[in-house]
Amino acid sequence: MTDVLGRTPQRHDARSNRTRILATARQELGDNPDASLETIAQAAGVARRTLYGHFSSRLALIAALTQEAGRTLQQAFAAARSPGADPLEAMARMALAAWVVGDRYRLLISLGRRDLGVAAIRATLTPAREEAIATVRRGQEEGVFADHVPAPVLARALEALMLALADENAASTWADPTGEAAATMLLVAAGVTPQVAALRVRDVMYESEGMHGVPTAARSARAC
Repeated sequence: MTDVLGRTPQRHDARSNRTRILATARQELGDNPDASLETIAQAAGVARRTLYGHFSSRLALIAALTQEAGRTLQQAFAAARSPGADPLEAMARMALAAWVVGDRYRLLISLGRRDLGVAAIRATLTPAREEAIATVRRGQEEGVFADHVPAPVLARALEALMLALADENAASTWADPTGEAAATMLLVAAGVTPQVAALRVRDVMYESEGMHGVPTAARSARAC
């Protein structure tokens, strides 16, 4: 017989505490990368022993945040995929998807590199990076992306650009709430003309919002 009044609520409380700790840690470490576990526990409204019950050390907490961010990015990319999308559309979709989870993505990179090391970050980001590289390579082969550097190099440069834009957006020095400007800049950096880049990003955003009857200019940009 299931112990409805015993173990099940305890498991639920444990999951709730873990979720709250991770969410609070994202906020606190995003504001102050040196925030202590005690500070995070206080902000999350849990005792230190509760936090240590889930994460034995600061490194364990950062590793959990990094893994969560990697999964979130992969899930965002998966949700943004569209069967039959050409390289321009696929890259615009990935850029807009990355923008939605930008805060977690930035935290993954900044804290992960410092506390976990480059190898750990590389392993976490490998699936998303491989998808980006494949899209860049396909775009180069089709002549829509610049091919003056190999696909892996261009993909990493585009990733660095997105991180820089996300940093500026988070610092409120530049506002791009939807990610439209960032996605457009990404396509331009990949070698697409500004006009076509802007139209293609807008095209994807119309479709994502369920708005049919995309403007003729946006539709015609597919042929460019």
